[in-house]
Amino acid sequence: MSRTDRASRLIAAPPEIVYGALVDRESLEAWLPPDGMRGRIQRWDPRPGGGFRMILTYLDPVNSPGKTSDATDVVDVGFAELMPPERVVHRAVFESEDPSYSGTMTMTWHITDTVEGTEVTVTATDVPPGIDQAAHEAGIASSLANLASYLEAADRPTAG
Repeated sequence: MSRTDRASRLIAAPPEIVYGALVDRESLEAWLPPDGMRGRIQRWDPRPGGGFRMILTYLDPVNSPGKTSDATDVVDVGFAELMPPERVVHRAVFESEDPSYSGTMTMTWHITDTVEGTEVTVTATDVPPGIDQAAHEAGIASSLANLASYLEAADRPTAG
């Protein structure tokens, strides 16, 4: 049975800026890792059919065992679709010896222009059963909060 996890967030930035942060290597490294993690991109090919490999490291691995090792999650992400400025579709595969993390998870980032800002909704389908649903949805919400902070801070004028 396929599982779907979701989260969304209103961001005070135009859709084009939000989309850009979804397809820029430095931006992804800054905001994509959820709270309690840091990320580093090893491989980068930003085009449909391309993708990236991200190493996510737990800041405190004691209470958060990784999928790949005690302290890390390694994920290979393919860009299945890039439709500026409306949608980015990832196909993610975790590197793990545990079969409960196997399979390809699809993460669709929907970007919708609204009067209040840009609504970003993430829909994850075919989520591996080893990933706790509540923790996954909290992680997606954390990444969206990081994205909002990243973009909204960039929008503010600097003092000087």
